[in-house]
Amino acid sequence: MTTAIDPYAEAQPARGVRFLAALNPLAKIAGPLPAMITLVFVRDLRTPLVFLLLAYAVLLIGARLSGRMLALLLLGVPAAIIVVGVGFSVWTDAARVDQSLVVLQMGGWTLYGGALAVGFATALRLGAIATLALIGGLTTTGPDLVRSLVQQLRVPYRVGYTALAAFRFVPRFGYELEVIRQAHRVRGAHGGRGPVAAVARWAGYVVPLLAGAIRHAERVALAMDSRAFGAYPTRTERHLVPLRARDLVFVLLFWAATATVLLSPFWPSV
Repeated sequence: MTTAIDPYAEAQPARGVRFLAALNPLAKIAGPLPAMITLVFVRDLRTPLVFLLLAYAVLLIGARLSGRMLALLLLGVPAAIIVVGVGFSVWTDAARVDQSLVVLQMGGWTLYGGALAVGFATALRLGAIATLALIGGLTTTGPDLVRSLVQQLRVPYRVGYTALAAFRFVPRFGYELEVIRQAHRVRGAHGGRGPVAAVARWAGYVVPLLAGAIRHAERVALAMDSRAFGAYPTRTERHLVPLRARDLVFVLLFWAATATVLLSPFWPSV
């Protein structure tokens, strides 16, 4: 049974989550942002590797991850980096790296060490950017992010709370889709197996689901108009997402770590 979720209710910390869940969502975006921007431009192996390890350390210390997410981080991300790195290495132009060490030679095809360096530098950059994004993504709810945008960045509340209303559509669509499926099964509509039957079933779900979405959007719009939503330049916040000193400390520490990685003269570039 699908239960409705109130997007306006105050978000509760995720079960078992540590200090990251208590931080302001904007702090978890602002902290890793300079590192993510830097990774777009670097081309060495050392910088993305260090940022990847930094992101791992913050996630493993700051959030108690589920078994599935832990497996994704410890097994899935390294496996993806290896696959992507080898793929980019194979497709690297040999003329650019033919002065480097020969790693593998098969007939007329040669894999150079320089090609591996280029491929894995790209793969590590992608992996580091994705893992840094998970710092905020795994411990922040959509409603809290919208509230912080409205309260700290002064995004117009008409825009922000319209987005909050949109969050309510997601669980409602799941509930209505299950109701439509049950109705079709009771009536024996679109039976059978195979890809054609599956496409026919989904085609039968689209029209009633779209009609339900339009009706729900109309009800939400009428309710907002009847409550004079948007009639005033500001509104009183029911749930606050404050920006505290610990948020600023997290951002400054992350920026300091980023500067250390980029400016340290003791780590040779690879």
